[in-house]
Amino acid sequence: MSIPPPPHGNPYAAAPPQGNPYAALPQGNPYAAPPQAPYGYPQQAPGYNQPHQMPGYGQPMAGVPQVPACRICAAQPAAEVTIRSHVGLLLMMRFKKWEGPFCRTCGTALRRDAAANTLCQGWWSPFSAFLFNPYTIISNLVVRGKLNKLPEPGPAVYGTRPDPGKRVLQRPVSYVALVPILWFLYLFIARP
Repeated sequence: MSIPPPPHGNPYAAAPPQGNPYAALPQGNPYAAPPQAPYGYPQQAPGYNQPHQMPGYGQPMAGVPQVPACRICAAQPAAEVTIRSHVGLLLMMRFKKWEGPFCRTCGTALRRDAAANTLCQGWWSPFSAFLFNPYTIISNLVVRGKLNKLPEPGPAVYGTRPDPGKRVLQRPVSYVALVPILWFLYLFIARP
């Protein structure tokens, strides 16, 4: 028995298919499981396109205490405080503030620098001398009390902590404000 030779050319090339034979089939896989959120993430509720649109997304979990971490070194515990600094110029004033949770060490370092700067440069305008500078000093004293109530922080997560340095009244720059006060006393009180 002999096998006949194949016909000359490609027998399938003579009639190319017309149209898309798969167009009548439904799109997608009807047997596939519905999409799931990754493990540990909340499932999307119907009617919400993104997880952050779901009610309660990003809110603290009920029953779990939220302990703030330091803004500088990310150590815990930290206190929500605002540290202020004031510079009084003859015609202008400049206010600075640092908000956020700070641990005891980082907050103390930042507060001491701000307080020394305020004591040095905060008295050089009339409004600063009688209104804004005393408010800034009292505000930083309240912050000092809150920071001193904190225990020593845990290990620093982000690098190293700033050095608190010397206390405010042990810094010579803190006594620059005595110069105009002594000058005022000399001109109006000690002079006959």
